[in-house]
Amino acid sequence: MGTHTSGTGPLSPTPTEITVRSASRVLEVAFNDGRRFVLPFEFLRVFSPSAEVRGHGPGQETLQTGKRDVTILGLEPVGHYAVQPAFSDGHDTGLYSWDYLYELGIHQDALWEDYLRRLEAAGGSRDAAAAAPASAGSAPDCYRHESPAHDEAAAARCGSVQIKRPRA
Repeated sequence: MGTHTSGTGPLSPTPTEITVRSASRVLEVAFNDGRRFVLPFEFLRVFSPSAEVRGHGPGQETLQTGKRDVTILGLEPVGHYAVQPAFSDGHDTGLYSWDYLYELGIHQDALWEDYLRRLEAAGGSRDAAAAAPASAGSAPDCYRHESPAHDEAAAARCGSVQIKRPRA
């Protein structure tokens, strides 16, 4: 995803309308160039531009699991360049610039296919119950921390947090 990154350039598309459709769990975004995108909440959540999801550099992305039923509880404007959704799973740190929303819309099909391929390869699930650690009552396989270390299989087991339990 490349050409629209700043959200401030004179040729950057800007939204003319943003509508949260809670019942169908989609965000509709119309742009001034005539394009209109319908972006499912789950898609927006798994492609959040936050550091929690994208990491702090290439190769540090965290595979998001268990987000099929996520909803948007609120959507706040950020200046004249972005919106910040608050998702039902507590995630609210992603700033979706106009350019990023446009790029998500343009590349939605390819991004979603790639996500599903990665999810399957990691043994993850779009459903929250299946994405949770398997054995209740035992020590969790993971916990939160700030390390940039990334293990996609551990991320699939742990849900949306980039975590890895150190071995004793």
